[in-house]
Amino acid sequence: MGKTLLLTGHPQCGKTTIIRKITSELGIQVGGFFTEEIFGPGGRQGFKLFTLEGRQATLAHKDLRGDKIPRVGRYGVDLDVLEQLGIPALQAAAAAGKVVIVDEIGKMELLSPRFRDTVLQLILGPALIIGTIVYKPQPQADLFKQLAQVTLWEVNQRNRDLLPQMALEWLAGQTKQGRTRLEPGARPVSGA
Repeated sequence: MGKTLLLTGHPQCGKTTIIRKITSELGIQVGGFFTEEIFGPGGRQGFKLFTLEGRQATLAHKDLRGDKIPRVGRYGVDLDVLEQLGIPALQAAAAAGKVVIVDEIGKMELLSPRFRDTVLQLILGPALIIGTIVYKPQPQADLFKQLAQVTLWEVNQRNRDLLPQMALEWLAGQTKQGRTRLEPGARPVSGA
């Protein structure tokens, strides 16, 4: 079992909801970032990146265009947002000994070589990581999924309500093995 827990599954299966439940249990013992959909007239318009330190910016939007703006589907992706907000949030969390939250390792994020390198360094290093990763085969994501340091769980309708507690129990097992520097008295498991 690895020291990085990655949740995968079809879009809208509950991966981010599980990560948010874990984050609310752990409180200040976490750092990193979430991505969240932006909705407007006509449905989904793009995605915002939110750091756990309270910063936010638009990561991708259907109206984001330019010669140097990469696209994933109908969305233009602002890699500067990922590299100036997301990556520093991951690095700061790891440096502070917090559980590193990465939501998500997806097609948009994997466009950034700096992001890919940072995630690989974190997985191979001492940090304890909980994140989400794209479900469909994708060469760079598949490399992360296959690393010995990674525990990969598939989220589906049958198990999604059980996984927050299972993840907290997994995390408690990691802290007992000394794989993170959570402060004494932190509650990695509800009711502990």
